Amino acid sequence: MAAGTPSPSVLRFGSFELDLRAGELHKQGLRVKLQEQPFRVLTVLLRHPGEVVNREELRSHIWPADTFVDFDNGLNTAINKLREALGDSADTPCFIQTLPRRGYRFIAPVSGSDGKVPAANARLTTTSSTLKWKITAVIAICSLATFISLGFFSRSRRAQGLTEKDTIVLADFTNTTGDPVFDDALKQALRVELEQSPFLNVLSEQKASEQLSLMGHPTEERLSQGIARELCQRVGSKAVLAGSIASLGTHYVIGLNAFNCHTGDGLGGEQVEADRREHALRALGDAATKMREKLGESLSTIQKYDAPVEQATTSSLEALQAYSLGLKIWFAKGVDDSIPFFQRAVELDPEFAMAYGRLGTAYSEVGQGVLSVENARKGYELREKVSQRERLYLESHYYHFVTGELEKAAQLYELWRQIYPRDFVPYTNLVAVYGELGKYEKALQEAREELRLDQSNVEIYGDLAGSYFNLNRLAEAEAVLKQAEEHKIEMLGSSYQLALLRGDTGEMERLAARAVGRPVAEYLLFLDTFTEAYHGRRKRVRELLRRKVDLAERAGAMQRAAGHQADASLMEAYFGDPQETRRDAEIALKLSVKRDSWATSALALALALTGNSIQAEKLAAELNQQFPLSTRVQRCTLPAIHAAVALHRGNADKALELLPNVTSPYELGAVELLDPIYLRGQAYLMLHNGPAAAAEFQKIVDFPDIARENLVGALAHRGLARAYALQADTARARAASHDFLTLWKDADADIPVLKKAKAEYAKLQ
Repeated sequence: MAAGTPSPSVLRFGSFELDLRAGELHKQGLRVKLQEQPFRVLTVLLRHPGEVVNREELRSHIWPADTFVDFDNGLNTAINKLREALGDSADTPCFIQTLPRRGYRFIAPVSGSDGKVPAANARLTTTSSTLKWKITAVIAICSLATFISLGFFSRSRRAQGLTEKDTIVLADFTNTTGDPVFDDALKQALRVELEQSPFLNVLSEQKASEQLSLMGHPTEERLSQGIARELCQRVGSKAVLAGSIASLGTHYVIGLNAFNCHTGDGLGGEQVEADRREHALRALGDAATKMREKLGESLSTIQKYDAPVEQATTSSLEALQAYSLGLKIWFAKGVDDSIPFFQRAVELDPEFAMAYGRLGTAYSEVGQGVLSVENARKGYELREKVSQRERLYLESHYYHFVTGELEKAAQLYELWRQIYPRDFVPYTNLVAVYGELGKYEKALQEAREELRLDQSNVEIYGDLAGSYFNLNRLAEAEAVLKQAEEHKIEMLGSSYQLALLRGDTGEMERLAARAVGRPVAEYLLFLDTFTEAYHGRRKRVRELLRRKVDLAERAGAMQRAAGHQADASLMEAYFGDPQETRRDAEIALKLSVKRDSWATSALALALALTGNSIQAEKLAAELNQQFPLSTRVQRCTLPAIHAAVALHRGNADKALELLPNVTSPYELGAVELLDPIYLRGQAYLMLHNGPAAAAEFQKIVDFPDIARENLVGALAHRGLARAYALQADTARARAASHDFLTLWKDADADIPVLKKAKAEYAKLQ
């Protein structure tokens, strides 16, 4: 030490920490047993890092001058025990180098608790270039050898491998190369390799981000081995898998080490070498494949699901780094902030299939339907070399969101769930698909399985509560919300929806106030918009939709703006105002040349309902050309548009011909798919078939949660009144008419359909 500089009480080297005051040696927070004499030897060596300490100096620090002892054997024993504790080797030393007939030298860098380097360390950098290179090489190799052989566990014990119920937490790589691209790229590559395995269960980025927040850490914080271990224990996982990379001249040494996060016992380690930077991913893939076997996976599944990681992802480290950062930011900050990173990934590697796939999903979540389709299709086209798991992702999302073939999407999600039964993603998507297909009981079953897998995910509780809402089982939905609350999970959106269905305006106002300034506020705005329409508050609906259009335009999301304007047009059509319908439709058509399927569908139906059949059929032709295989477009949307044209022309028989019962399995699958039921009821009214009309309108009334998100949900009550009137059932007609006017008791008086309903009710008195 330099003269006048106080000696630090804690000295750090590698993954070790020596506490001089407490007389203890720790490795990554775990105490390492070390007897007094080896401890004193280590203290002396650490006080003089990089210097030769001769045997006489060591003797004077260990034994008093008047002590009679076999010094040579005693010192040799102390050095051997010290090396054993450090996991060091005399032949290939990582820490303690023997210089024959001279003494010993501590060759690893040493720092104090404040991170400052002792003065003697500087001498390591002033040696000859040859010696300097040798020392650097030794440190690189030894850091990995120690990392693998000892890691977080005792060499005297070996833990059993993992079971199918265990989870692995991936720590961030320890990167001593000075090249920051390895920090995120290697961890992502390792994740892709391990997630190919049907046996291993890797903690997701989303779950890790959520738990970091609960632990009081920044959601995007890097997972050191210490934090990874704490996270592993917190989520009830079993193992941490940590990686390391060091440069060795122009070569790179990569190590992997797995340990039990509760006991510290080792589960296996691997070390590989890459001859140059471009081969690092290939080398890591080889090491990861071997680790899968050491962690307990069978050779049969390893051989079946083992796509080379540099092919399954990308050979570009920079592209993989951008992709990894995109995923991390998605779960830490939000999907909007992640998009530029995925864009950067495909710029760096235009053949990066999963980056396109993630872009497709991200654009879908922010309402950019056209961009979502373009990127999801590109990912699908590049799917040949990806892993089995990623192929399932790309193909299922292609059929779900690009072609709209819901049955094919469901089959792929079911296969995904079968191969990877502990991955909640296919369950989540099956909830959505079965919901779109109107199979609410099956959706509920999948949502229950989701919750069995993960009881700390807010989206999963939302899926389960939403499934109960769709089945009008409000008490069970409330029980789900209480279960979430017990797990400290806030469910503002679902709680608001429950209050809405129960008509609890006080609770709705309280929840809305809590949502101000938070992402969930946009969802509440969505619910409010359609709730206002459901109750006939036309001016308020236009105000809310205008706000949504403005927000979308400011964000440059013109497709989303066009979609909101299309909603306004369709609502005006159902309110019975052809002039406003056409005005809103013209604005929507000008907002965006590229419209998604929903905006085009809404505009076509609105124009068809108000007699603009030429424009409606032109848009319908566009839909048919763009989505020739879509379950929703082909079996529900197009029949509804053409039927509306026929009804406006007074041809009810043609309308019924266009709305065959083949559409019925899907009609209750999504809010916009209520339209075919409503139009079929209108056709029966036109044909004076009261019982058939009543049966159609009753289908809508029986599903209040779905009905509230479509204006026909309220209008169905008026349809019922007219159907009962055709049957001369005045009492039921009056009751249904009263129900409608009660729903619209605060409606704007100038709505054309309301004026007609009041006149009809007056005739029933």
